[in-house]
Amino acid sequence: MTAATDRNGDSTRERRILLGLACEWELAAGDLDACYRERLRRPLFRLSDTPGRLGQWDADQREICLNRQLAQKHPWDEVRDVLRHEMAHQLAQTVLAADGQPPHGPAFQQACLMLRADPAATAQRPLHERLAVSASNDGTGCHGRIRKLLALARSPNANEAEAAMLKAHELMARLHIFTVTEDPDRQFVSIFMGRPALRHFREAYVLANLIQDFYFVQGIWVPAFVVAKGKMGRVLEIAGTPANVTQAGYVHAFVVAHIDRRWVEWRPRRRTTRRQKSDFAVGLIEGFRDKLKREQRPKTDATERALIRQPDFRLTAYLRQRYPQTRRIQRGGGRQDPEAYDRGRRVGEKMILHRGVTHASPQAGRRLPPA
Repeated sequence: MTAATDRNGDSTRERRILLGLACEWELAAGDLDACYRERLRRPLFRLSDTPGRLGQWDADQREICLNRQLAQKHPWDEVRDVLRHEMAHQLAQTVLAADGQPPHGPAFQQACLMLRADPAATAQRPLHERLAVSASNDGTGCHGRIRKLLALARSPNANEAEAAMLKAHELMARLHIFTVTEDPDRQFVSIFMGRPALRHFREAYVLANLIQDFYFVQGIWVPAFVVAKGKMGRVLEIAGTPANVTQAGYVHAFVVAHIDRRWVEWRPRRRTTRRQKSDFAVGLIEGFRDKLKREQRPKTDATERALIRQPDFRLTAYLRQRYPQTRRIQRGGGRQDPEAYDRGRRVGEKMILHRGVTHASPQAGRRLPPA
């Protein structure tokens, strides 16, 4: 590939990113009440190489500028995160009469609430880095313990690996119970699971349900721009506490990678179809679901059972505020290849999660009650 081809490719991608920013701006603006939407004018969009700044709203130019490195190299939810932050500055200054207020004053905070924007989005750390720090600083020290357990789950001794994974899941459940009962001011975050796409295969919806059912998060399929295609698509967005979102994100990525690896190992040498891979993947996920159900130890305390099984109502309220209008997406088409499905199910029933959840060290502070 020549240097000219590289430049042409970068130029095409940059144009698509700028189109994506415009589409995401219109999507966010469309959720505003009409009295605000009519007064908010679409800005220009630009990428720059300014160091130390992820984004900026320029009122004189009526322009939103994002860091080129962020836009080119980072996940799209981090790009959208910064865009909405700068859009909140625009809304505060041009519609909510923020003149005379500090940059992150009351009008800006109101604009963030209206746009579901994060006031911290243009800090030095992008979204996922902030999330990792927040998850490890929960004050319980659990993340270091969970990470160590999942590292032990790499053991070649099957019994040791199974025991470590089981203990890690128990600790995740106890951390969730502790947070729900002891932290009335708990904060929630939202991130994308996987990449936006024009089409998601059947297993993506099955995996989304598993993540919701076992890892204390709630998910919703939301519109998001697909840079590679230059069009709006959809992506799974999950919401929860920083700790639970971090754990769920790790599990989601692990399962997707495990499906790809085991499918390549198993698929027959005869010609196979994408539908057969979906059958295999759905079987693997449902096999893993059965394993998680079997390995959940019964709780003797009725309160603990209720807290594990019931959703976090504060999280439900957060998600309703974030997305007041939602619709259910039905997954169509049943499995077609029983052999692929059954093979995947057997693989899923033996799957063991391993490796760490976060890289940050646990912080001293509050402790969970002993097991």
